Amino acid sequence: MTDTLISFTDRRRDTRPAATPRAQWPAWPVYGLIDDLYPVVAGWHADGHRVVLATLVAVTGSSPRPLGSEMAINDRGEVAGYVSGGCVEGAVAAQALDVLKTGEPVMLDYGAGSPVLDVQLTCGGRIGIFVRALEEPGAFIQHWEQARDQRQPLNVAIDLDTGTHRYGSAQPAGSDRVFRQRYLPPARLVIAGGDPVTLALAQLAPSFGYEVVLLRPYGPPSPPPGTALAHYDTRPLARALAALELDPFTALYTLTHDIDDDHAALAKGLSSPAFAVGALGSRSKASDRSARLRAAGFSDSDLDRLHTPAGLAINAREPREIALSVLAELVALRPRVNAATA
Repeated sequence: MTDTLISFTDRRRDTRPAATPRAQWPAWPVYGLIDDLYPVVAGWHADGHRVVLATLVAVTGSSPRPLGSEMAINDRGEVAGYVSGGCVEGAVAAQALDVLKTGEPVMLDYGAGSPVLDVQLTCGGRIGIFVRALEEPGAFIQHWEQARDQRQPLNVAIDLDTGTHRYGSAQPAGSDRVFRQRYLPPARLVIAGGDPVTLALAQLAPSFGYEVVLLRPYGPPSPPPGTALAHYDTRPLARALAALELDPFTALYTLTHDIDDDHAALAKGLSSPAFAVGALGSRSKASDRSARLRAAGFSDSDLDRLHTPAGLAINAREPREIALSVLAELVALRPRVNAATA
């Protein structure tokens, strides 16, 4: 994490000597590669740092980032996440340090028609970013952690006057200006198989934000090299599938090259709320798979959820190319946050 977090000091605003060395604003926006802010915020809090969240709460016209996008900034000026295409992040970080000093939340207004003339957006739109310190970070992190552990979304109502939070469907008292933020649990990808495409997919998927569960019946005791797996299961496939819990934020793809194992995995996936179910293989096998699943009682609407051959048609030939085509398909299907101002 320390490789990607950036420390920032706005020397125009604070000319006091820094207590610890701080880097200049980065030449490359590596902070924007951090999509999941939970481990960052939880880690900062555990280390005793104060935390500011900057949330994109209003968009007029074009915006490179959707509503609900967030940056986290701590009291050392370390930054993770982004709220624009790089146009305003430095200014937001400077404002966040001011918020820590004053204790007062601020609404920032950037873009076309904004009074901030020296910070404009190349997309031509206008955005509002609400910046507030987490005054009760322990409670915030606890709610977030509990939702993730239960694989459930966390709904947070943000009072745009005071910066306070209410969790679930509760409405902040005394405010008509509320932004409803929604945090989804990490996307999960279950892969059944052990071929080179399986290996490539297991290696690449975490860089797209997926927790990877690998099922390889009777596989070697150690997980494959170059992977960071959430779980590795070498039990017989029937036992592994029986223990598997699939939710709307999980995808299941089978790459076993065994018709019976593929069928068992697909039947498990189609019987669940998984957001994507797919199988690697030729188009000639796709009709056979569908016929067998239909004979097992799956309806046409069930089979409409089936992606076989797996992956988008990008003329992929090599294992990493095929893995990329599968990930591209998942990008198109993956559940997204739907945040809104009340």
